[in-house]
Amino acid sequence: MSMQKEGTIAALAAAALGEEDARRALEALAIAPALMAESGERVSRAAFAMAMNVLLFHDLLRRVPSGSAYVTDTLGRGGRVLFDHGALRTVRMPQGPTGALPAGEDAFTRIFLPLGYEMAAVYPLDRLRMTGRAYRHADAPEDIPQFFLSELHVDRFDPEFQEAAERVFGSSRDPLDGEALALLDAFAAGEAVSLGQAARVLPTIVAAFDRQHEAPDFEDYQLLLSRSNEAAWIATEGNAFNHATDRVPDVAALAERLKAEERPMKARLEVSATGRVRQTAFRADSVERVFADGEVRTVPGSFYEFISRDVDPETGRLDLAFDTGNATGIFAMTSAGR
Repeated sequence: MSMQKEGTIAALAAAALGEEDARRALEALAIAPALMAESGERVSRAAFAMAMNVLLFHDLLRRVPSGSAYVTDTLGRGGRVLFDHGALRTVRMPQGPTGALPAGEDAFTRIFLPLGYEMAAVYPLDRLRMTGRAYRHADAPEDIPQFFLSELHVDRFDPEFQEAAERVFGSSRDPLDGEALALLDAFAAGEAVSLGQAARVLPTIVAAFDRQHEAPDFEDYQLLLSRSNEAAWIATEGNAFNHATDRVPDVAALAERLKAEERPMKARLEVSATGRVRQTAFRADSVERVFADGEVRTVPGSFYEFISRDVDPETGRLDLAFDTGNATGIFAMTSAGR
């Protein structure tokens, strides 16, 4: 089968992106050889999860020119990107679902859990009135990118904000169809799925990482923005990847080089309480979005992040944790007044 000639992940990427874009996407990423070696007519949850991440990384670079330029430069220097994690934001209404979407993070745990992800830790983001949760892949935790999945708690805001949030997010549709849910059910039952089914469903799963609600009213957007930069960001960008992160050996040295090159760097390095996890990022690229009145306005889009992780001496393994302080600092990259 021609689709299978380069292994499962390559085959799924080519089916979704086309041969040339898939080749470029895969050449940019340092993917564990054991994952890339899978082939055959059946697709494991690990291969499907990695293929999904390849597509999400490709989409992030399509929307984030600063990140794309960095990756091009990295490849030119003979390097590759070690994709550490992606982040996305969700909305949890005071009661019930978010339009037709399951409430808050439930819209994505129904994807992550069948694909082999497990919740690794909870990170209260009280200053932002949010909660973050890390989801780590059980089969290859250091090799398959994690997700940092956050929820905005609408019930922690005033009634005026809650009404605007209902108007903006209440129109959300559910992107997952019957075949996508059937594939997730099969993975949840511990089954592999056919290559053909995986190729058909993968774009539907990836489509969940997008804005599912209608274009917001500008007055509602401004009201959300007056209380929460994060709510305003979700109003225009939805559940798209907020950022993708490159795991590098020395993020501090890299940050100094990128600042010297006048890249749009965050001013300060974020260091975890343990000292083992260090993060910085580019500031979010601006994007143009159409609002409900038909006007096009410039708003913050997504961004590209960098992280270094040290070995945890207690386990002898790479410290894959996150940090509440780091996360809060990184979230500021998409603030409208950054």
